[in-house]
Amino acid sequence: MIDFQNSNFIILIAGIAFFLYGSQLASQSLEKLLASRITRLMNRLSKSRFLSIGVGVGLTTILQSSGAVTSMLVGLGTARVIQLPQVMGVIIGTAIGSTLTVQLISFNLSVYSLPLFILGFGSVFVSNKPSIRTLGMVLMGFAMLFLGLKMISDSAHYFSQLEILSEFFHVLKNNSFYSFLVAVIFCAIVHSSAVTIGLAMSLCAAGVISHYDAVIWVYGANIGTTSIALSAAAGSNYIGKQIAWAHLFYKALSVMIFYPFTQYLINFLTQFDDTPARLIANAHFLLNIASAIIFYPFINKASVLIEKLFPKSSTDEFGAEYLALNNYQNSALAISYAQREIMRTADIVVSMIKDSVVLFEDEDPGLVQSIKDRDNQVDFLYRETKMFLLDHANKGSNVVHQNIMNMIMFISDLERAADSIDINIRTLAIKKHALKLVFSEEGWHEIKAMHAQVVKVASMGINAYDNAQMCELAIQLKRDLAKLEISFRENHILRLNRGLRESINTSSIHLDLLSEYKRIASLLCNHAYGTVKNGGIPGSSTSVT
Repeated sequence: MIDFQNSNFIILIAGIAFFLYGSQLASQSLEKLLASRITRLMNRLSKSRFLSIGVGVGLTTILQSSGAVTSMLVGLGTARVIQLPQVMGVIIGTAIGSTLTVQLISFNLSVYSLPLFILGFGSVFVSNKPSIRTLGMVLMGFAMLFLGLKMISDSAHYFSQLEILSEFFHVLKNNSFYSFLVAVIFCAIVHSSAVTIGLAMSLCAAGVISHYDAVIWVYGANIGTTSIALSAAAGSNYIGKQIAWAHLFYKALSVMIFYPFTQYLINFLTQFDDTPARLIANAHFLLNIASAIIFYPFINKASVLIEKLFPKSSTDEFGAEYLALNNYQNSALAISYAQREIMRTADIVVSMIKDSVVLFEDEDPGLVQSIKDRDNQVDFLYRETKMFLLDHANKGSNVVHQNIMNMIMFISDLERAADSIDINIRTLAIKKHALKLVFSEEGWHEIKAMHAQVVKVASMGINAYDNAQMCELAIQLKRDLAKLEISFRENHILRLNRGLRESINTSSIHLDLLSEYKRIASLLCNHAYGTVKNGGIPGSSTSVT
């Protein structure tokens, strides 16, 4: 029977749990409390290499995890918001920022954990002000972090008392590579270099591992923390992969440089403070500071090398074809190229509309993914085109300015139509197949008829962008579709009254699908009303049915 109250093993696991949850709580609360500062930091990425290191330090201090920051950078790279050269300095900065947390836990602050927790809980429980409550959550997080580290430290001697664990650590002592590998794996599992180094501090203080082995654990934690970004980059584009691998290469090269001098490093640091926790924290600090100094001059060359190692592949080729921000001094020329990009976006949306009905025929994961990928392409082109147009909005006359605003509203409608297909229609199709539902023969025939009419409206509306006469035809087609939707909805209700089983089972999907198709047709005809009203100049007007 395990004594759950006094079991060292339970205390150890609970300590790790407290540390991890406290770290996560503090991180999430700090992120919420300082959200605006995070945004400002991200906006400064491209200002200078030195400043980007400061951004990395700041973000890691706020988020309490270098892995989380790098993972966020991978996400931004995947979205093409940033490029590798912009974030090389940030990667160095995250390594420096992680040393602050390790320095903090190297001091015996557990005596303050309960007062901190009480103060934090009181802030959350008493205050109605969101910022005070969030600050209280930060205090509670750090309190749990310090308490967890104390529990880990108190139970660390448990490792030396169990024969199997004693043998295990004896093997690690005889082979530094095994110690390194264990630290890498442990850090990759818990997703925290601070927890890994904190455990090494406790084991070293308990005499389970030597100072040398503890520093090897620091090396392993440095490598293990890169697993977070590598996991995030698994399904990303070439930019995301470049960022994740740059993080790994930087950490790995740092360890390779310092490993031969590990004993010299320990001898040097022992002169200042030989207590295990402080020595390990200082080793971690010196490793990352020295690495930053060594690699800082080579940031640009390293970026070029990594971009060559992970080049843009055929699957990463998608991007804006007609836009080159700030290259078009003539606003009229800029608008002309933007129109071509908008029409390219429209072609993608029309292809999504055409394929949307196929989603309901047979379960096709490939088509489902294709719809999602095309929606991402539309989102990307929408963002790039909008920024391009806004850059030129104030460079021309009032007429040019209004034309640009109309174009932005048109591509915004295209983006909303694509979202309707990806988020709503795709979800309806997945639901239909998951529940093994079948439309009634009449209902399916009407859905296909509705779909065919939407394709006509979309094609006419897009092609009639600045032609008043064609826009009138598009509006008429859209009004016919609205009448058709009402008729099909009434037919469906009649089938429900007849008790047709297929109609009853698919009713919500059927009616939602009709509504989505009607909405898409309205979105793609919004501009037509303004064009008719303005006599051939595209405009925006609230559509009516």
